[in-house]
Amino acid sequence: MKYSVITFGCRVNQADSLAIEGSLRARGAIGSSPDDADLVIVNTCSVTATADQGARQTIRRIARNNPDVRIVVTGCYATRRAGEVRDLPNVTHVVSNELKDDLLTVIEATLPSEDSTAARYGDGEGPCGALVPGVAGRTAFTMRVQTGCEEQCSYCIIPTTRGHSRSRPLRDITRQIADAVAAGYKEIAVTGVHLGSYGRDLADGTTLTTLVRCLAEWDGDVLFRISSLEPMDCTRDIVDLVAASPRLAPHFHLPLQHGADGVLQRMRRPYTAASYRQLVERIRTTIPHASIGSDVIVGFPGETTVEFDDTERLLRDLPLTHLHVFPYSDRPGTLATAMGGKVEGATIRDRGQRVRAIGQEMSLRFRQSQAGTVRRALTVDDGLSAVTDNYLKVRLGQRYPRNQWIDAPID
Repeated sequence: MKYSVITFGCRVNQADSLAIEGSLRARGAIGSSPDDADLVIVNTCSVTATADQGARQTIRRIARNNPDVRIVVTGCYATRRAGEVRDLPNVTHVVSNELKDDLLTVIEATLPSEDSTAARYGDGEGPCGALVPGVAGRTAFTMRVQTGCEEQCSYCIIPTTRGHSRSRPLRDITRQIADAVAAGYKEIAVTGVHLGSYGRDLADGTTLTTLVRCLAEWDGDVLFRISSLEPMDCTRDIVDLVAASPRLAPHFHLPLQHGADGVLQRMRRPYTAASYRQLVERIRTTIPHASIGSDVIVGFPGETTVEFDDTERLLRDLPLTHLHVFPYSDRPGTLATAMGGKVEGATIRDRGQRVRAIGQEMSLRFRQSQAGTVRRALTVDDGLSAVTDNYLKVRLGQRYPRNQWIDAPID
């Protein structure tokens, strides 16, 4: 059977899709393009209306180009609007996030096999299934350690699509790491929907710091890259562990979302612009070469010119290295949808462009600060590129085998 997996959205979705691919390959399925596949799995996002629209367009295009294909849709959009997704062409199954880990069991009847038992994630060949570096175009292994979220940010629909916070036991995580390393992976991205809440539901004293300390002490030449952390969850202990251990990438992603305290309060974000500044400056002082990225939302309901100016001013002052900029998008079912003072689309677009320009300046400034240094990097793609431990992509003067550690000069 030929399959294709298409992924929208966050690193958690990327980890979920990688697990699905491992299960399919363990069963003997062969990766293919969507236009030539027997089965296409679309793992959707629903963080914005644009994400929903992108999933619909993709599904329609696949069905148009491959009329006999079976399409299985999962992820946040499929969870939030199951009926709407089910009506799209060639969709045979809509699998909610709650059932995503058992997706192959759910869709078993559609698979062309006499075997009544679908290969499942983790069965037989370990959590990596038949995955090796390079499958799905990924050199690093993306590992989900937690899903769900108990926070109630006023703009976010994800708690309703991912459910309550659920953590994987530490022993399961270490087993998966060992399997991934045995399969040849040299970098592992650790991710979760609300990573900072890791362990709170396990009732055994495990915390995110426990997990990070375990990674810092891992015996083996593997690099762990910690995914997005909410500012209030990035503690001094975690920063110190990253600073001290060669196993942990000097790379942080800390969503700011806005630089004005009034907007942060309306967003129901539990920190202030000042505390965020202190966190970023502490990281920069402790780990001068660290990459520090952030997310910013422009055009949140009620955002005034003064509040946007506060954000611009803060961003220009912060020693960040890159930005992801999101125009505000109403999500039915969130508190922000009912808020007044909606910002006009033209204003949102203008503010987005201005913040993106600041992000470009940040990236250039950081790269210039690293010029003349040599960083450890993992070769990717065609072997002519590599990604450094502090998240710089570099072009190489010669071709190396993919998935090889090198010392890369930064220019």
